[in-house]
Amino acid sequence: MLLVTFAPAMAQVSSMSDNQVIEFMIKENDKGTSREDIVRKLIERGVPIEQIRRIRDRYEREQGKDQVGARNLSGGAKTLTDRTRRGGADLEDTDATLQGQYQRKNRGNRIDEAQLTPYQRTLLNERREDMYTDEVDFLLPDSMELYGDLFGLEKTEGKKQIFGKNIFNRRNLTFEPEMNIATPADYRLGPGDAVYIDVWGASQNVFTSTVSPEGNIDIEGFGPVQVSGLTVAQANNRLRSTLGQRYNGSNVKLTVGETRTISVNVMGEVEVPGTYTLSAFSTVFHALYMAGGVNDIGTLRNIKVYRNGRLVTTVDVYDYILNGNLKGNVRLASGDVITVDPYDCLVEVTGKVKRPMIYEMKGDESLGTLLKYAGGFTGDAYQDNVRLVRKTGGRYSVYTVDEFDCNSFKVADGDSVFVDSVLNRFSNMVEVKGAVFRPGMYQMDGSINSLRQLVEKAGGAMEDAFVEHAVLYRRKEDRTLEAQSINLKDLMDHKVADVALRNEDILYVPSRRDMQEERVLRIDGEVAYPGEYDYIENLTLEDFILQAGGLTDAASMVKVDVSRRIRDNNAEHSGTVVAHSYSFALKDGFVIDGEPGFVLQPFDEVYVRRSPGYVEQEHVYIQGEVAFSGTYVLTKKEFRLSDLVAAAGGLNAEAYAKGARLERKLSPAEKLKQQSMLKLINSGDSVDTKKLDLGDTRYVGINLDLALANPGNNEWDIVLQEGDKLTIPQFNNTVTINGEVMCPNTVAYKKGAKLSYYINQAGGYGERAKKSRVFVVNMNGTVSRVRSGKDIQPGCEIVVPAKPKRRSITVGEILSMGTMTATLGTVVATLLK
Repeated sequence: MLLVTFAPAMAQVSSMSDNQVIEFMIKENDKGTSREDIVRKLIERGVPIEQIRRIRDRYEREQGKDQVGARNLSGGAKTLTDRTRRGGADLEDTDATLQGQYQRKNRGNRIDEAQLTPYQRTLLNERREDMYTDEVDFLLPDSMELYGDLFGLEKTEGKKQIFGKNIFNRRNLTFEPEMNIATPADYRLGPGDAVYIDVWGASQNVFTSTVSPEGNIDIEGFGPVQVSGLTVAQANNRLRSTLGQRYNGSNVKLTVGETRTISVNVMGEVEVPGTYTLSAFSTVFHALYMAGGVNDIGTLRNIKVYRNGRLVTTVDVYDYILNGNLKGNVRLASGDVITVDPYDCLVEVTGKVKRPMIYEMKGDESLGTLLKYAGGFTGDAYQDNVRLVRKTGGRYSVYTVDEFDCNSFKVADGDSVFVDSVLNRFSNMVEVKGAVFRPGMYQMDGSINSLRQLVEKAGGAMEDAFVEHAVLYRRKEDRTLEAQSINLKDLMDHKVADVALRNEDILYVPSRRDMQEERVLRIDGEVAYPGEYDYIENLTLEDFILQAGGLTDAASMVKVDVSRRIRDNNAEHSGTVVAHSYSFALKDGFVIDGEPGFVLQPFDEVYVRRSPGYVEQEHVYIQGEVAFSGTYVLTKKEFRLSDLVAAAGGLNAEAYAKGARLERKLSPAEKLKQQSMLKLINSGDSVDTKKLDLGDTRYVGINLDLALANPGNNEWDIVLQEGDKLTIPQFNNTVTINGEVMCPNTVAYKKGAKLSYYINQAGGYGERAKKSRVFVVNMNGTVSRVRSGKDIQPGCEIVVPAKPKRRSITVGEILSMGTMTATLGTVVATLLK
């Protein structure tokens, strides 16, 4: 058995600050972590209980219980006596006392956990967790909504709540009495009360005393004065007669300072029955709060208070919750007994009420009172009848109570009340839809009883309404719909008899526009705003072009086409012609060739062609060793390399024509084509698609020296395209060696030197060099195999490719191959027998 008193031994020193501890606890609480798990995690993180207590003290001071660091600016704090009441022992003194007792009790008695038995270690951990749980409890408030805070409603899943049951379990509703108020006139002095006797006037003096257990106060120079059992007013009268001889002509007044404590007994159906020491100003509600509130079977409607064996008051908590009435919440006296009996009647109400839950009812209360407790009906409640189920005689019974009998129908324990919602039906509604000016639902009253009156109330039919054939939908007795055709035009012209309306009739007036396919026109090509437009009757071709913003500068005036669909609704078979086409020539926006004033029909498509004689400027660029570098316009369709160099003023003396290169923009189609080709080439490998990103340009291999020597030659003098960029470098007399060589290098060009010369300049071939596949990339963008030294030009780059890596055969594969060979040999030998 563990006999020694212990202090919690931490597994490690805490590295968490106070704020980090608080944030950790709140975060874990929000995640739904239980308090036991939070405590366990704090212990694992080495947070000592002293730190938790320090956080608690800080928390309480921030809540206003103690103002740390406040300075008294009155100038006389040391000479004045604080007469405010504290309601018991001073908090700081209490904490200091408890801390001192804890330290004295644990000094020199720390436990070496390694020497404990498993049972003792388990017991130690349980006690440690209990201590932590008590300390952290204040930092983990329940998350409650407004009603939960006011009425003590806990959100417990799967558990039905009784209205007001947990009102005495809320942290923010303690019913703690206000101590620093004027002493009530009916307050009677008793042993333990601190009193102050002030004398002023002709003489001034102050006496302080405490009522003794015998009921006396001791006044210096006068002896004891009996005041126990007297009210403050009676005590003042007695003191004036006692002190009047000495202080004749002076005023004498007794006031009460720190009040005594009282002991009351809370018994019956409460969470923690027992005797409680409270402030003399405490009331019944505060005593119930100290006892943890009523338990699951305790009553809230009939809490009794006995004093000296006599019933003093009966408390109805519902009267306080619903009406704010504190009539029964009397101030307690020492020796009072509060008894909480079991409840008498619990009734559950569900459905369309504002606060559905379980309510405790008195025996004489009615169903109407229950509905009042539940906040009354909601807006969509069916109030004519309330359904009540009762358990009587071993069976269930159901009662349907109308609104007039609710106040006389008495409820019983275990009743269940359900308030239904209104039906999704109307009792006086007709509706009009479609092509009227004010569609919607209307009330059937004296002004709307017929179909003609309904249409007039809805503002009449719209201009596009198909009034020859409206439809009236009506429900039959079995709630199925039937339709009735209405000639609304004749009806409104009084040519046919009016139709009487019934409840929930619906009139639908169709629109001619809704009955037709949406009619549109389309225009494409060289107009400012091509696209789709709504069809307009009698719209001509010229008007439609103007509506589309007019012709662009590239529009052809001799070729404007109109395509018209074939619509023959009476045809019995399809023909060979599937569309009609019309061509027009325009001048100044008017038709000069074709049918003038050509009127378009629905679904016509207009195409304004681009003039073949319209060409926008296209640009090429030249830079490097020319006289005038920059941007130039392609002046003819076959604008070649030689033309561009000539336009730029020819080559400079430093220009290296053999090294000139041409960069060309890739069109979307060309880019997609090259990507597809690369994927096809590498289909056997795992190719990263990012490596296939070719960018927006590519190099075109050219021979500018030959192009200039043979202008117009299709073999050398390349035709330029929009966006081409020609770069003419200076002479470069170096050669770069890259790839599978020992040391990639750049060396000076040596005329007539062989490939081996440049390879040796890079340290020779590498181990995986593919010697027969060496190629060279020239400055002009051309690529060629190196077969002799003539293929190597100044400024080029020699590239030595590498052989693919060979995968070594594993031991398992060798063994597998041996097994397969042996098996194959056995099969062959068997076949040869």
